[in-house]
Amino acid sequence: MPASNKPAEVSGTPPQGRTGTGQPRLRLRKLTDKSAGVLFWVNSLLSAVILLGILAFLLYYGVRTFRETPVVGFLFGTKWNPDAYGEPSYGIIPLLVGSFLTTLIALLIAVPAGIAGAIVISERLKGWVRVTVKTMVELFAGFPSVVLGFFGLVVLAPLIARVFHVPSGLNLLNAGVLLGLMSLPTIISVTDDALRVVPHSYREAAYALGATPWTTAFRIVLPAARSGILAAVMLGFGRAVGETMVVLMVAGNAAIIPHSLFDPIRTITSTIAIELGESAFGSTHFYALFALGFVLFLIALGTNLVAESLIRREKRSFTL
Repeated sequence: MPASNKPAEVSGTPPQGRTGTGQPRLRLRKLTDKSAGVLFWVNSLLSAVILLGILAFLLYYGVRTFRETPVVGFLFGTKWNPDAYGEPSYGIIPLLVGSFLTTLIALLIAVPAGIAGAIVISERLKGWVRVTVKTMVELFAGFPSVVLGFFGLVVLAPLIARVFHVPSGLNLLNAGVLLGLMSLPTIISVTDDALRVVPHSYREAAYALGATPWTTAFRIVLPAARSGILAAVMLGFGRAVGETMVVLMVAGNAAIIPHSLFDPIRTITSTIAIELGESAFGSTHFYALFALGFVLFLIALGTNLVAESLIRREKRSFTL
């Protein structure tokens, strides 16, 4: 008989055994993906609710301060003396000045040293040496602040008093130096990440034109990563302005506007830590401390939002 020219029919159905095994796996994978998405969504929503809850809690108690203290007097007053007989004062200017001056000194120390350290780690160190140094820097970020405060109290304060011939080493300079040391790991780590985001083609182009590695780092890579570096500075600012234990131990704790580096100061964080346990519940003093917490919360929140925006901008700049 002649061979048939009719093509053989090919079934589109896979073998029964493979179908039976693949379908449950596919359903399990979809269920896992959906569950993970729901879990992440719930966690992000919970974080936002907690953040707004803290903000509402501080605002609920803090706004009661203004029943007896005018808003202008609180925001622009130059005296903080809740224990004064007859007419207590709740002006936050000395506390704001103390907080920002210690942070400014800290950034003047930490920013140049942090950027220089990040350039060395990112551009010059290689292999296990780089990993080891970066790990040590990140471990130092978790160093207990009370230990640094004890170092400033026992070692740095007598040294400042002896070198500069001042009565006490518990002052603005001491607090600023220690806050600079505490901000240094944050600035180094974030700056290193920003430098490593810069495409390697930038460096190769500079080398092809005859630039040295150091010239490339300072003239090419550093300007390209400026948004990430600014984010590192903002995060370092937030780290310094929110620190409590170090300034509580070494700043001198005097709620005055300093006129030199060797004057004692008091910050917002140390004021809350010192006075919250001494104030009567429901008093104006008690509510004023929550108002201080609200101001500090806004400063920290604004700093973190700006830093996060700059980091996202840096990542988008080099996304092809």
